[in-house]
Amino acid sequence: MRVLVTRPMTERATRAIRDRFDATFRDNTPLTESEAAQALRDHDAIIPTLGDAFTATSFAGQPRCRILANFGAGYNHIDVKAASAAGIVVTNTPDVVTDATADIALTLILMTVRRASEGERLLRAGEWPGWNPTQLLGGDVSGRTVGIVGMGRIGRAIARRCHLGFGMDVVFFNRSPVADLDFPARQMSSLHEMLSQADVAVLAVPGGAATRHLIGAAELSALGARGYLVNIARGDVVDEAALIRALTEGRIAGAGLDVYEREPVVPQALLDAPNATLLPHLGTATDDVRTAMGLRALGNLIAFAEGRAPHDRVN
Repeated sequence: MRVLVTRPMTERATRAIRDRFDATFRDNTPLTESEAAQALRDHDAIIPTLGDAFTATSFAGQPRCRILANFGAGYNHIDVKAASAAGIVVTNTPDVVTDATADIALTLILMTVRRASEGERLLRAGEWPGWNPTQLLGGDVSGRTVGIVGMGRIGRAIARRCHLGFGMDVVFFNRSPVADLDFPARQMSSLHEMLSQADVAVLAVPGGAATRHLIGAAELSALGARGYLVNIARGDVVDEAALIRALTEGRIAGAGLDVYEREPVVPQALLDAPNATLLPHLGTATDDVRTAMGLRALGNLIAFAEGRAPHDRVN
């Protein structure tokens, strides 16, 4: 099988992929729609990454490719319906990303609520006048209420850390009932009800059309002026323009973001907002996790090549 890997991988993952397949690795730029179409015509298998434009148009014609072994749990950059119509299997890499992504959520909660990023900017700019009793007064994390939007693997891992690590009460909103949790939590009947009860709301839903702009002006109003929003899901889950207005007008207390609506573009107004903590999509950025993701994608490719059902098929 001739395999295209659309971004560089860790050293261990690269070696494992090359040991098994005739693999070509691209540079660190996502595939455009036309490049994705060409890649589908030129390769037997592809390991796509975030940002590659595998749209419905890219699947037109008769692609040579038979499997997209996506590198990542999220796959909203792939039109899965169009891939299925073209006879192409799509897989992803769940499980291995859970803990690292949950850790980043906790990082953002602490940085945002305690105003750590504001303090770092002040210090680096040489503008810190020294300690005083009313400087950068943030909020408490311990004992507050966290609201989780999406109680899947990652949502549960975040909630568990919040409750067991910081004694936070957990409320959550999920489209289907959840009854098998190993920590106390209350499922809310509506998203607005959950947001109104949360001191910190964390988004942990999949990307895609069903969740695009799930959080807009009305939802931010429900969170309220004392509430914080954390997004480690996909950028377009949040209406970024509405979020900027809520931050600059003080209608929410702050936001911690690892993802953005039009990555890598981040609006200047968001960069300028002092009550926004911004990370460059670091959710799974550890060597071990990124290696595990590459090996998981490789495992799906090997299963397919050997005529077995890939473990992580999504279509």
